[in-house]
Amino acid sequence: MKIKRKSLLAIAAALCGVLGVMGQPKETKPRLVVGIVVDQMRWDYLHRFGARFGNGGFNRLLNEGFSCDNTQLNYIPTITAIGHTSIYTGSVPSIHGIAGNDFYKDGKRVYCTSDSTVSSVGTKNESGQMSPKNLLVTTIGDELKLSNNFRSKVIGISLKDRASILPAGHTSNAAYWFDDETGNFVTSSYYMDRLPEWVKEFNKNQYPQKLLMQEWNTLYPINTYKESSADNNPYEKSQIKGEAPVLPLMTSTIFQKKGYKAIRATPYGNTLTFKMAEEAIKAEKLGQGQTTDMITVSLSSTDYIGHQFGTYAIETEDTYLRLDKDLENFLGLLDNKVGKGNYLVFLTADHAATHNFTFMQANRLPAGGWVLPDTKKELDKFLKKEFDLEIEFVKDILNYQVFMNKEEISAHGIDCEEVISKAIAYLKKDKTFAYVLDMNNLKGSSVPNHIIERAVNGYNWHRSGDIQLIVQPGYYDIESPEDKGGTEHGVWNPYDSHIPLIFMGWGIRNGSTSHPVNVTDIAPTVCSLLNIQMPNGCIGTPIIDILGQ
Repeated sequence: MKIKRKSLLAIAAALCGVLGVMGQPKETKPRLVVGIVVDQMRWDYLHRFGARFGNGGFNRLLNEGFSCDNTQLNYIPTITAIGHTSIYTGSVPSIHGIAGNDFYKDGKRVYCTSDSTVSSVGTKNESGQMSPKNLLVTTIGDELKLSNNFRSKVIGISLKDRASILPAGHTSNAAYWFDDETGNFVTSSYYMDRLPEWVKEFNKNQYPQKLLMQEWNTLYPINTYKESSADNNPYEKSQIKGEAPVLPLMTSTIFQKKGYKAIRATPYGNTLTFKMAEEAIKAEKLGQGQTTDMITVSLSSTDYIGHQFGTYAIETEDTYLRLDKDLENFLGLLDNKVGKGNYLVFLTADHAATHNFTFMQANRLPAGGWVLPDTKKELDKFLKKEFDLEIEFVKDILNYQVFMNKEEISAHGIDCEEVISKAIAYLKKDKTFAYVLDMNNLKGSSVPNHIIERAVNGYNWHRSGDIQLIVQPGYYDIESPEDKGGTEHGVWNPYDSHIPLIFMGWGIRNGSTSHPVNVTDIAPTVCSLLNIQMPNGCIGTPIIDILGQ
């Protein structure tokens, strides 16, 4: 059958009316925005493990969505609280104030989301005394609610409190996190006076215990795990003292010994988190109203498992294969409850991770462990001798930064700048450090701009240390010379800063780019798609490749 040219034009016009520009649905905004953060996910995991992923999880995101393959964290230290905050604010510690998981505030070390002025809800212990009060800027969710007179619903969910609270922002309807003592998802009085009935019902199901009773065996025959080292190797830490870190892992036994927190370092923690997110979407009817809603989901178990077993462990490979199936189920729920094409999802990571340093050494690659407590002790001893004074000169070494005890030093009439200068000269003699930076005097530093920029972005005048330590490539901090298993993160190098970033769904065309993208570009990109103002501390720019401009 022949179709006339005018008829073809009419059909094309009709399709454009339905799909809009760039394949968007006719609706002017998505019904739901879904932010997924995989804690400690390296970008190359998408490809190392990709051949065994199914079609509905990570590969669906890649095949239907848009992947930014050169996305980097543009600050140091590269750690959880900062990563989650920077993703959703488009900002850096210098501005948003979350200078670490822990940092110093008014001279005291504080946890990033700790708040003694609020009460726990859903538990009697202090794990619920949390809020976003230390966050100095707005998030995507805050700006979304501001854009429509607070009619949108915004909810954050994670095992980690900081990974739930900081992404959700100040004005969120709720943030829920996991309580190790009760095995429940809890919150604080910052959000509500009592848990909603749906959360109470969810907790009554005792999912953590049920999941742990399954034990942890490999999803496939163990001899097919070709992307990992042998299961029994010296590069991992054991979950049970005296036993080899191998699979199968009797998670029911660990549960009996450690309680509910045992689920954190198993792939079942990700399954539990997705279950909670799915229940929130259904119970709160997210994406079913007249305005765009948002849910932030952070998967923390990948981080606990990475720290425990490292980047080349069968446990890590198996975790990502299982996560792929959990992700497939979650995307399927979004299709059913919100409608395919009616939601916007992005998946990224808060940081990546280095390879275990003993694994690197065994393969003739440069790497090492920096024994942090020894450096603190030796530096303090040096300064006491140098100034002939028995005081604590070094308050802390935290986040690869040295915090000087400036109040005590000044009280004894000593020039703090002189102390810092001598400390830097001493530290520069240690070959563990590639650079030692005076954060109050970077002028003229013979350090690559790439590193200087990240140090400046990560330095908050009121909350960061006085000296920034840049360790040699392949090095990371350890607690003792015997601390050789697992892995860490926190530095500027690509193994810690190169993260995945994939957008899929409403308004997103299929494709990829290798153009440089910063983690701070995520928030303005989402806000541009939603036609709302970007967060008030945002320094990023919309990713033009995604927007098709």
